[in-house]
Amino acid sequence: MSWGTRLNLTIFGESHGPAIGVVLEGLPAGEEIDMEGILAQMARRAPGHDRSATSRKESDEPKILSGMLGNKTTGAPLCAVIANTNTHSSDYDNLQNIPRPGHADYTAFLRYRGFQDVRGGGHFSGRLTAPLVFAGAVCRQILKRRGVTVGSHVLSVHGKTDTPFDPVNVSAELLDSLSSKYFPTVDPLAESAMREEIEAARLSLDSVGGVVECAAVGVPGGFGGPLSEGVESSIASLVFGIPACKGIEFGAGFRCAEMFGSENNDPFYYDGDTVKTRTNNSGGILGGITDGMPMIFRAAFKPTPSIAREQESVDLAAKKNTTLTVHGRHDPCIVPRAAVAVESAAAVAILDLLL
Repeated sequence: MSWGTRLNLTIFGESHGPAIGVVLEGLPAGEEIDMEGILAQMARRAPGHDRSATSRKESDEPKILSGMLGNKTTGAPLCAVIANTNTHSSDYDNLQNIPRPGHADYTAFLRYRGFQDVRGGGHFSGRLTAPLVFAGAVCRQILKRRGVTVGSHVLSVHGKTDTPFDPVNVSAELLDSLSSKYFPTVDPLAESAMREEIEAARLSLDSVGGVVECAAVGVPGGFGGPLSEGVESSIASLVFGIPACKGIEFGAGFRCAEMFGSENNDPFYYDGDTVKTRTNNSGGILGGITDGMPMIFRAAFKPTPSIAREQESVDLAAKKNTTLTVHGRHDPCIVPRAAVAVESAAAVAILDLLL
């Protein structure tokens, strides 16, 4: 569960173990870290805010074990742990041999021969995004001092949509504003419509998915490279590590397939001494290299697979078909809480790029 080249990220722990945590290696020494800012981002991901999320409440307060002295990085690996304090492990007693549809239970059984921790999804749980958000919160502060701002909003939930970002004119002020919200939307009316959709799914013992749109502004041109060094490859590899993420697109994404070349190409022009593009179908990336325009991508999240309806499954011990009713506390929609995880993945990937 490690990622990165210049900046190495390692996430460890399981949903119902004593703690989860993260190690960041390669951070520059002497970087000032505001812990209040870290906690503000952690709170955006934390559960228990309202009925749109699981009722599991965790303080998610990170304990720094190494890599910081006072409020500055030392250059040593930065390690933080987050205690798991509110676990209901008995809710998962029936899952040892009966995999939940849509979860990694069955594939984990194949990979780990039945020895995996099924409680809360073990190390496949969305709980593991808490260490990612800690890492991202650290990286976004370092990026901010370098003129880079990262932010996101919930673009859609089950067909209810928000106003998309202006591809060529995303402001740092807008991204900062969105990054202070638990349920970030550009249009407040969109949030209300999405919440109604989530509540309807919850009341019908179901769940819904959606899309997070993320942007980064201030990223200089000329960073990245072809193939595995590409900016899209780097960001996507980390965003896909967020549980329930099933798709990612940059710029115009899949809409490019419906365009003519004359429509998809972004014309260049000089704005003073700076080269810009009139449009931004590329999402700020060409040939895997940043071009200085806003970096924009969207990540699609599937509906939460843990739903209270009875579902078909199999009993792996008895080798027969059966049914399953999932117990426990689960999000009717993970998308609002996923927004800060997407931002965090982007911040880690961009800092790795700039280092």
